[in-house]
Amino acid sequence: MAKVIGLGGIFFKSKDPATLAEWYKKYLNIPIEPWGGAAFYLDRMTPENSAGYSVWTPMPEDTDYIQPSQNRFMFNLVVDDLDGALDQVAAGGAEIIAETEESEFGRFGWFIDPEGNKVELWQTQPLDQT
Repeated sequence: MAKVIGLGGIFFKSKDPATLAEWYKKYLNIPIEPWGGAAFYLDRMTPENSAGYSVWTPMPEDTDYIQPSQNRFMFNLVVDDLDGALDQVAAGGAEIIAETEESEFGRFGWFIDPEGNKVELWQTQPLDQT
């Protein structure tokens, strides 16, 4: 039987895809390709962040986790420097929401992008840290 073995991509609606892609390129250095999206290859991750992984999580209809966005989705981006990334997106006009949080999985921060999408940033920690 076929099975899912990772996250292949995130697809979402945008009012102006090219402008939003350029915003992410400018403020988070996402490597936008000529076709308008980005591809992330595991062999390009740095050793200190290679413990990272992607998740797919259906959530209850009444979850508060995606608020204050009115959209039905949120995406998570792995970053190498959470504080720096939050500063960069704030400089680009993003609304930083909530305080950063630390857990056994790493550090997390959130912002609302120029089109109202809630984005979670994740700075991973190596799996062997306690």
